[in-house]
Amino acid sequence: MTTEETAGTVCRRLVGRTAVITGAGSGIGLATAHRLASEGANVVCGDIDEEAGKAAAEAVGGTFAKVDVTDPEEVEALFRTAFETYGSVDVAFNNAGISPPDDDSILETGLEAWRRVQDVNLTSVYLCCKAALPYMRRQGRGSIINTASFVAIMGAATSQISYTASKGGVLAMSRELGVQFAREGIRVNALCPGPVDTPLLRELFAADPERAARRLVHIPVGRFARADEIAAAVAFLASDDSSFVNATDFLVDGGISGAYVTPL
Repeated sequence: MTTEETAGTVCRRLVGRTAVITGAGSGIGLATAHRLASEGANVVCGDIDEEAGKAAAEAVGGTFAKVDVTDPEEVEALFRTAFETYGSVDVAFNNAGISPPDDDSILETGLEAWRRVQDVNLTSVYLCCKAALPYMRRQGRGSIINTASFVAIMGAATSQISYTASKGGVLAMSRELGVQFAREGIRVNALCPGPVDTPLLRELFAADPERAARRLVHIPVGRFARADEIAAAVAFLASDDSSFVNATDFLVDGGISGAYVTPL
């Protein structure tokens, strides 16, 4: 029996639970939709891209909800759809984010670019947590997983200043919410991936291969993560296997944050 078959047989940790995923149409969000559905979850796929989001929902037997994660009313409608369709909101994977090329060094990044990244990467997480928490509080249980990044705990000379600041904000907010709501049965964690081989990363590095090479050398395992590896971490944080994991920075970074000099 292969590892995949074994995992498929053993890992049914989310049967009957409802998971809401933002940015579910591609990359980490899409991989996570597949993983959580394979573990038995009812998956609500939120995305601003209607075509990609519908395709994701269809592929996992879930429900699609079009959402601009910077719009409070649309975010509230996303979680309401989950509750009205499946009867609960057990997992919120607040994952949608952007990393545009005009977010660069602080010396180059304009205020408009700064604000756009903050809105999508940080304010959206605030809105999603705010919308999910009332359902979870009524239930007396829930797991919120917010996508931060390893850059929330490290500095880089190849800066994307607003992205880095937004992810630091996600980490701090997740820690505080995890502490505040812990005794109500709600866990909140910040998932901190290293660089992941997704369309977002490929687009960022396509125009600047030198930047990609400069970053790759710092990863001890010698490669970027696969989206399904990050999805596996989300599934763990969503499940009761992580019942004592709360208010933390959950690093899945291939050892970057622990490295000083990497292997040749």
